[in-house]
Amino acid sequence: MTAAAEQRIEALEVKAAYAEDLLERLNLALYRQQQAIDRLQAQLAQLRLQLRDSGEPARQADPRAEIPPHY
Repeated sequence: MTAAAEQRIEALEVKAAYAEDLLERLNLALYRQQQAIDRLQAQLAQLRLQLRDSGEPARQADPRAEIPPHY
């Protein structure tokens, strides 16, 4: 094999190694994000239960109450 061919093969091997590393890091990031989403969904479900169990009806927002005091 020529030196040029060996260099090309080595360059491809390096690129493949970087690609594998990147894929592994992206996989880990995706896994952590999914864990966070799952936790947030559980917290949201718990908050909904607490709101429902509090017995207070949902209040309708009064648009006039949202106007800043300087108007």
